[in-house]
Amino acid sequence: MKKFKTVIVAALLVSTSGFANADFNQELSAIQKVWASVNYELQDEAQEKAFEALVKDSQSLVANYPDKAESHIWHGIVQSSYAGAKGGLGALGLAKAAKAELEAAIEIDESALSGSALTSLGTLYSQVPGWPIGFGSDKKAQQLFDKALKINPTGLDVNYFYGQFLYDEKHYKEALEHLKKAKNAPARLGREKADLYRQHEVDNLIAKVERKLKHKR
Repeated sequence: MKKFKTVIVAALLVSTSGFANADFNQELSAIQKVWASVNYELQDEAQEKAFEALVKDSQSLVANYPDKAESHIWHGIVQSSYAGAKGGLGALGLAKAAKAELEAAIEIDESALSGSALTSLGTLYSQVPGWPIGFGSDKKAQQLFDKALKINPTGLDVNYFYGQFLYDEKHYKEALEHLKKAKNAPARLGREKADLYRQHEVDNLIAKVERKLKHKR
């Protein structure tokens, strides 16, 4: 009887875990979908207010699932996106908070969501001002992008953001190579809107890179 009870308890734990994962995936997907709408379809004050609200939702995701790398990744992404919408020195605090969340995600599992924490943190390091104003560092950004590309060499976001980094560094030929990889990246299930808008960004950046390369000939 004792063994039977143990089996029942184990089965219940597995079942509960399954429901918890289903709930987490649903909550994560909801944040991803709202983020895509806010990031690409809103502007100015409306976007800033929407990101402010979404930060609270992503914070709740972290509070409910603190051991999930994915929750920290998306809280960091939302915070960094809010920082971008807010702009100015007031955004630096948000960028630092996003950095902490992405570092927490890397500590848990740097390969989660195909290395998204590494990609997002690399992007932060490449865009935030350097010392003494901020923590920006092109050297650190390069290291993080290198790690992310090893995990997900054909990914859309990592190749786009690394292409942007290379463009800013005036390495136009290398930038074009990664942007073409982004253009041919596999679609992401449940991320159709984000993929659509990101591919528009890829096209726009490819056009800018090609103009630069044309002028260099």
